[in-house]
This record gives sequence, C-alpha cells and structure tokens, in this order.
Amino acid sequence: MPSRHTNPNVRPADIPQPADDAGSRTLHRGLQVLDAVLAAGREGLRVVDLCQATQLERATLYRLLSTLMDCGYVARSGRFRYVAGHRLGAMAGAAVLPNLAVRLQPVLERVSAGCGDAAFAIVREGAASHCIARHVGTHPVQILVIQVGTRQPLGVGAAGLALLAALPDAEVQAAMATNAPVLAQYGGMTPERMALLVKATRQRGWSVIGNHATRGVLAVGMAVRNSAGAPVAAVSVASTLERMPGERQKLIARSIGDALAALLPGGL
Repeated sequence: MPSRHTNPNVRPADIPQPADDAGSRTLHRGLQVLDAVLAAGREGLRVVDLCQATQLERATLYRLLSTLMDCGYVARSGRFRYVAGHRLGAMAGAAVLPNLAVRLQPVLERVSAGCGDAAFAIVREGAASHCIARHVGTHPVQILVIQVGTRQPLGVGAAGLALLAALPDAEVQAAMATNAPVLAQYGGMTPERMALLVKATRQRGWSVIGNHATRGVLAVGMAVRNSAGAPVAAVSVASTLERMPGERQKLIARSIGDALAALLPGGL
C-alpha cells in the first residue's frame, strides 16, 4: 500500500490540539479577566480586585488589560477601575436596536408634531453615533440632516453631543481622542471646542449645536437613560438657524423632556 504523505505544517481539524500551549493559556487568562469585568457590571473592578478574582499576577494582568483595552473589550473608568468596553456594548446593542427604535418612535412623533420639525433618535456605537429612527415634521421646510443608519463621530450632532455629555469623563475623553483626526471635517470642529460644548451641555441639561454636522442648521438634543439611569440613546430636533432662536431652543428642549417623561417614565 503506498505511503500517505502529509504536510507537517497542516494540522487536520479532527486531530485534538494541546490545550496547554502558551497561546491557549493566554487566551484562557484573557477570558478570565473579561468574565470578571463583566460580572462586576457598571461599577467595574480595580486591579487588586481583578488579581484576587483571577489569581493572576499584577504584571500579567496589566498586559492582558492593555490588550483588551486596545481591542475595545475593556475600558478604564476613572483612574483605577476597569469596565466593559464599547465593543461589548455594540454587540449587546445590536440585538436591541430594533426594540429601541420602536420604543423611541412615539417620542419622536410627539416632539415632531409639537414643533413641526424633524426629530431624530441615536444610540452610541463606541466613539460614533448611529441614527436608529427619525420622524418628519409638518413644516414646509424639513431639515433631514441624517438618515436612519447614518453614523458620525459622537458629539458633532445635537443628539450625539447630548449623549456624549451624559457619559463619564473617561469615556468622553476616550471618544474625543478617537475622533480627533476627523473632527475638522465637521465644520472645523476641534477637541477643545467639543470639550466646551460638553461642559455647556452638562450645565444646561440639554445640547444645542449648529453649523458643524450640516451648515446652516441648528439642533437641540437630550440624552435618554435606561431604567438604571445610564445614558443609552438621545433625541434631537433640527431646523434652520432662522427657526431656532434662543427661546425656541428652550421650548423644544422642554418638549423633548416632557415627551420622555410621559412616554418613557421608567427609562428605556
């Protein structure tokens, strides 16, 4: 019977591979760290807590955390704690986006009917905003600045700015750092300008931004929180500069808040 030659560099799938090689051990340890971070929820864990939970040495833990953060699976919260990163949030969010859009649609309809302008809903995907719903108003001139499915840097539009400002400081800084190379494409936006807008939004309780995502347009936005109080979406109304004097901005912000309180009293 002729001998059967095999390529020594090819490992057939049905041949069990050793589970104790260095790559497998590293992967196993990384998953241990990820499991511990996920189990901690929004509070996150300190390095000393992670060492105790995983029984890993501090140096090993820092190497694993660095890789997990680079890949977006873990993020730093404050100076000392680690929480789930934006990639995990995006994975979980993909499954619930249709439900969020359905639940926010009545809010958009109510707000749009009251002011006559288009209303939009967005969610966060890492350092970007993703439009999941919109409702066209009755005014003859509608400013449809984005469409369902549009993604843009978090903060260059009113809804994205409202959501960005509602996030913890560490996540705000991380998002702005990620988007810094492309911000100038949006009306000359800069990280410094965005930081000022975030501060003003926090002081006011709602966002207002003009001439950045779309020239000649001004929009007002407000963050939407879930039942635990975490910001998970945002709603905005956009119109021409002429239709958005200061008093009308306040009225629209109030109408968004009233619609959220009436239709989503327990949050998303």
